[in-house]
Amino acid sequence: MNEQTIRTTHYRACHLCEAICGLKIETEGVQQEQRIISIKGDEHDPFSRGHICPKAIALQDMHDDPDRLKLPVKKVDGAWQQISWEQAFDEIAQIVAEIQGREGNDSLAVYAGNPNVHNYGNLTHGRMLRKALGTKQNYSATSLDQLPHHFAAYFLYGHQFLIPVPDIDRTKFMVIMGGNPLASNGSMMTVPDVKKRLKSIQERGGKFVVIDPRRTETADIADSHLFIKPGTDIFLLLGMINYMFNNERVRDGHLTNVFDGLAEVEQSVAGFSLAIVSAQTGIPANQLIDLFDAFCAQPESVFYGRMGVSVQQHGSLCQWAIQVINLLNGSVDVPGGAMVPSSAIAYVQPGEPGSGHYNLFQTRVRGLPEFGGELPVSALAEEMLTPGEGQLKALFTLAGNPVLSSPNGRQLDQALEKLDLMVSLDFYINETTQHADYILPPTAALEHDHYDIAFHRLAVRDTARFNEPVFEPEAGTKHDWEILNGLSIAIAAAKGQSLRAMPAPDILMDMGLQMGPYSKKAGSEHALNLAKLKANPHGIDLGPLKEGLLKRLCTENKRINLAVEILLSAINKIALDSGHELDFPLTLIGRRHVRSNNSWMHNYHRLVKGKPRHHCFVHSSDLNALNLVDGEEVILRSRVNEIKVQIEMSDEVMPGVVCLPHGWGHDRQGIKLEVAERHAGVSFNDVSDDQACDPVTGNAILNGIPCGLYKLN
Repeated sequence: MNEQTIRTTHYRACHLCEAICGLKIETEGVQQEQRIISIKGDEHDPFSRGHICPKAIALQDMHDDPDRLKLPVKKVDGAWQQISWEQAFDEIAQIVAEIQGREGNDSLAVYAGNPNVHNYGNLTHGRMLRKALGTKQNYSATSLDQLPHHFAAYFLYGHQFLIPVPDIDRTKFMVIMGGNPLASNGSMMTVPDVKKRLKSIQERGGKFVVIDPRRTETADIADSHLFIKPGTDIFLLLGMINYMFNNERVRDGHLTNVFDGLAEVEQSVAGFSLAIVSAQTGIPANQLIDLFDAFCAQPESVFYGRMGVSVQQHGSLCQWAIQVINLLNGSVDVPGGAMVPSSAIAYVQPGEPGSGHYNLFQTRVRGLPEFGGELPVSALAEEMLTPGEGQLKALFTLAGNPVLSSPNGRQLDQALEKLDLMVSLDFYINETTQHADYILPPTAALEHDHYDIAFHRLAVRDTARFNEPVFEPEAGTKHDWEILNGLSIAIAAAKGQSLRAMPAPDILMDMGLQMGPYSKKAGSEHALNLAKLKANPHGIDLGPLKEGLLKRLCTENKRINLAVEILLSAINKIALDSGHELDFPLTLIGRRHVRSNNSWMHNYHRLVKGKPRHHCFVHSSDLNALNLVDGEEVILRSRVNEIKVQIEMSDEVMPGVVCLPHGWGHDRQGIKLEVAERHAGVSFNDVSDDQACDPVTGNAILNGIPCGLYKLN
């Protein structure tokens, strides 16, 4: 080895999904010219215990990607031209001031994508941009994903982030509905090494059951799997609540004496008999009874529902019903049930900011409600395309690709072309940012520090870990928080206002740690601060999930009101499914893969190599009925659009169901992402319906979409 060559070992957590697995990254090189030579799991991480998935290995691809932008670009006569940060901030600020001065503050919208939650600089400093813009038109991937979870937590427990998660390490009976944690690594449930944790349930004499229209990777290792007709989850959930009331399965627990509305809930679910539930879901009544009895017989049990449950017509009702089931079983705030994590930073308790609010204002065109200051993204395109007062004229996107991730993406594609200004904080020219006038690229993940604020709030074990950067950022580049500070101050100045820059996020983290539940101030033996986390690069174990929800309830009366009026009203409007429309005899669902996270990991060779993953799964009986052949290219048609898909016969899906992955469709003109282009696939959201959404929250419906398959002419 050359004596000038330096080999260094770095420890940090992977930021590519919610599991936040600990990594051991080895680099080698001379001075600033370091390169990654190894990425492995950190066996000393107390949470992930050495486990990683294939996504972590692709961090090298992300860092070295030649397609990644590093300095600002401006579109000039249809071509991209590199400009300085000062020019970018000044020009954007002047245009924003002119548009908002002419059209009003709400003529400009902000959309924040999924990667923001994986980057703490965006989380801490995104508010700066929103403050400078002063718009109510805020959108994010929340209403494409987990909004029903926050809605249920807000109304039941008083805070949108007071969300109980499965205590998977101690449970003895777990129901997983519409979730595939072996592919997602957990979602709204931060759970590294989930396969081993699920198998541990069985090893200690417990069981776990999967309910899903597809026999997923998680279902393959479960004790049992129940096929369910897409979109009918609410019948099973309300039927289970009814069964618990009718068969004396409601268990008294330490939270029972703070319940309100029990009688109203019992009355509202009275019509959901086993016969109706079985007819609607397709699950035989005897299997339903076995499931309900097994769950209720075990106090250390937990019901968990995820993406497939949230993004359907009754997603908000479903997530509320899951909470009610756990509450009625006495499984909330008890070991082995559903417990609220005690995060070292942003610990949720009475007085914690950001509790949430609902329906304080609505979208202009369709009147969809806001939640927590955000409007449903299903309305974004129509707010741009519909003329009249309040029409959106400008858009900022923060690390998002809504053309691929939001309903009716082709419509949004068209809408973005009509804007007076579009600015994107992103380091790729992708299906969305190709429409931008300016792209402001931040440093990549390995070039800055990080703390997983959001995912420690959802973790199945309490830990804390600070990530130091692996590489020094290149000269002239900026971190996302530096971009947000500079841009926001420039916009405010152009509007005749003033803003002060926020401190760096690590300073904010240190303040949060020293005010949190494990601080010296709180009398904790851990006495956490940033210096202590930096001195423990593998992270610090803070123990299993802890009881104490009663003290942390954020409702005004410190009680849990089960009878949420708007939801009980929605129950009365649930219609029985009378069958499919003739034009759309099939139902479309999505699927996840362990080497993907939405649309933002498809330009890394390690994650897209191998057998194509964007085929449409079809049951053999449907192939025969439609006279289709395995491997054939066909038309998949919905109400809004049609796409060409290659079908793959699969008995993983139940008859009548077709299954297509989310996040593909890298075939738009103007995209210059080499790997993504070669693995284009088709976009699920070219056929999802922007007009179909959860009637309570406006959350997108991305599961259970009526469709049909047709031969090419």
